[in-house]
Amino acid sequence: MLGILLAGEALGAEVLERVRAAGHPDVRYAHGFLFQVLVPGPRTVGDVAAALGISSQAVSKAVAELEALGYVERRPDRADARRRLLALTARGQDAVQAGRDARAALGEELAAAIGPERAAAAAAAIADGLEARGAMDAIRARRVRPAAGA
Repeated sequence: MLGILLAGEALGAEVLERVRAAGHPDVRYAHGFLFQVLVPGPRTVGDVAAALGISSQAVSKAVAELEALGYVERRPDRADARRRLLALTARGQDAVQAGRDARAALGEELAAAIGPERAAAAAAAIADGLEARGAMDAIRARRVRPAAGA
C-alpha cells in the first residue's frame, strides 16, 4: 500500500513540474487546493475557508500571494456591495488547464508504459479504495482539503 501513496506523491510532483514548465513557475502544490475551490466560480473568503477547513486569515494570506502572481482577483459581489468575491483570473484558469493537460498526458504515458488494461484496472482499484475511505464524494465535489502543513 505504501507504493500507492508514494506513487501519488511522485505523480503529483511530476504534474506540478509540468505546470511550472507550462508557464507557471511560481505555482506551489498548496495553491491547487485554493484553485479547485474557485474552479466552479467566484466565492467569498469565508466560503473558501469553510471548503478547505482553514481560517479566513490563511485564505486571505494565500489570496494575497496569488493576487500578486496574477492567478486570483477580488471582485465586488453584485448582490451585496459589502462582500468581495475571489475568482480565478485568465492566468489562474490557464494554470488549472495546464494541470488538467499535465494529468491527461501523464495518464496517457502511464497507460502506454504498462498497457491500457492494467492502467484502467489500477485506476479502478484506487477509486474503489478511495470510495471505501469515503473520499470520492469530496473529490467529486472539489472539497479535498490540504494536509496539515501543505
